[in-house]
Amino acid sequence: MYVCADYKQNNSRKYTFITYISAIKLIADACFREEKSKILKIAVYGKGGIGKSTTTANVSAALADMGLSVMQIGCDPKADSTSGLTGGHGITTVLDAIRGSAGEVTLNQIVARGYKNILCVEAGGPTPGVGCAGRGIITAFEKLEELGAYELCKPDVILYDVLGDVVCGGFAMPIRGGYARKIFIVTSGEKMAIYAAANIAMAVSNFKSRGYAELSGLIVNSRNTPDEMERVGELASDIGAPVTKVIPRSDWVQKAEATGRTVVEAFPDCEMASCYRDLAGKMLEVCGYERERTA
Repeated sequence: MYVCADYKQNNSRKYTFITYISAIKLIADACFREEKSKILKIAVYGKGGIGKSTTTANVSAALADMGLSVMQIGCDPKADSTSGLTGGHGITTVLDAIRGSAGEVTLNQIVARGYKNILCVEAGGPTPGVGCAGRGIITAFEKLEELGAYELCKPDVILYDVLGDVVCGGFAMPIRGGYARKIFIVTSGEKMAIYAAANIAMAVSNFKSRGYAELSGLIVNSRNTPDEMERVGELASDIGAPVTKVIPRSDWVQKAEATGRTVVEAFPDCEMASCYRDLAGKMLEVCGYERERTA
């Protein structure tokens, strides 16, 4: 109707053709955004050493076992987020690929397939002593967008594993850049873990008013410290976020890491694997994933 009305007004076939093409482009863009929005995008934050990478990798493995197509993106200069999904082997980081090929990078260079075909990506970091790790994450995200990684790989779920000690512009990209819509924070009852979690929650709150990501819950990676759950409970109350799951301390984690695998892959029948599978299910439930997909 818009094209016909425009044609009558301007009486120009050429103008109408251009308008018609523009209309198609607008419709295509709208469909593309709608399709992209169907991907469940979750960022998992936490201070260094709190166990967020181990948790994220096990959740990825559990989701893959459910039959979902999963992409995990490590946003830490150490580039070890996905090692438990790739048999303990490191993969080429986005920044290393950029540095080594004068910017001519392909998806095959930076996207590796791990357990159950989980798509593994590591942002990487700058050369030690040079550059900014946060800026490196921004560069990596821009390259993934440029290569159409999300559209070509078409995952059901994307998990961003993000270092949360310093929530600067780069490390806040999953929050403020619209990449992740749901945020989970891995914490414990330790003072610095709680301090980092509070900072991350503040960053999420600052961007929430702009329609960006929202804080969905806390994942407690238990350290068995005195009054741990009381401390975590106070944090949850202060930041207005529920405790999604408490992960008990277990030797199964170290045993699995020694084999270069997740607990879910290495010891699928142990209680710890069941714990991670329960966490994965609860994260989907909290995010309303099944409801959105079946609506």
